[in-house]
Order: sequence, then structure tokens, then C-alpha cells
Amino acid sequence: MSGKEFEALFRKHFKGLSFFALEYVKDHDQAREIVQEAFAALWERRGTIRPDWSPGSYLATSVKNRCLNHLRDNKKFDQSILDLEGLDRQEDLRADDPLVSGELQAKIEDAIASLPEKCREIFILNRYEHKKYNRIAEELNISVKTVEAQMTKALKIMREKLAEFLGLLLLLLGF
Repeated sequence: MSGKEFEALFRKHFKGLSFFALEYVKDHDQAREIVQEAFAALWERRGTIRPDWSPGSYLATSVKNRCLNHLRDNKKFDQSILDLEGLDRQEDLRADDPLVSGELQAKIEDAIASLPEKCREIFILNRYEHKKYNRIAEELNISVKTVEAQMTKALKIMREKLAEFLGLLLLLLGF
């Protein structure tokens, strides 16, 4: 990773990761410091990065772990902060967070658009219209097994397309 690539990565993710850290530590300065430490660790490990590896995913995981370590070490937290169920709520997301708003939404839409037609239709019915597999099978006049197979395919493609955001998606959107 070159210095220019690192700088671009920093500019792209620093603000969003800072808001992400802020949800844990509740202190702006501490959140920024944790994110800076995560970037410093990435820079130190830049020589060992595989070409197929996602620095965005590493950074999200690193920031989360550093936040949890900070909370544990400083004992200045409400135990509920560490409860993943509390992190699953969409109302906690910030609209000005670029990882959650425009960029992430565009990536999700692109990933959905890349799904084969029938696979996309089933995925949308299940994930956006909240229909059960048996209801989808009835509507589309296909078997439940076909719906299951198509959802498995859709989720695999979505995981591949959104790999760099997977850590955040799991926490923030419940995928």
C-alpha cells in the first residue's frame, strides 16, 4: 500500500469510523484517537497486506475491538453498550456517516442490481418486503427449496460484493 493509497483510505473512512467509535466510547476525542490508532496499525502492517484483502473491513473490526478494549480497560461504560443487540438498532445510525449513508447505500444497491433477475426478486421479497419463504414460493409458483437456494445464492453474492463493509453491515444492518 502506497502513501497515496493510504491517504485516500484515510480520507474515505476516517469520519465514518469516528462516528462508529463514538457510538461505543461516547467521547469525540477518544473516538478519533482510537480511529487514528487503527490507521497507524494498518500502516505498520501495510507490508503484509494480501492483494485480495479489504482494508475497510480490517479498519472497522480494528476500531470496534479497540473501542471494546478501551471500555473494558477504563471501566467507564454501561454494560449494555457491549450488548450486540443494542448495536443492531437502525435509529442509532447517523445520516452524515458516509459508511452508512450515500456510499454504503450505493454499494448495497449495486450489489442487489448485480443479482440474477429471479434471485434479486426473491431477495427483495424476503429482505425488503419481509415475506417468508413459503409465501414467496406461493406468489412465484415455485418450491420453497428453490426460494431457499436462490436466497443462499443471493446472500453469497451480497457477501462477496460487500466484503469491505461486511463488519459494519453485520453490526449496523443485521445482514
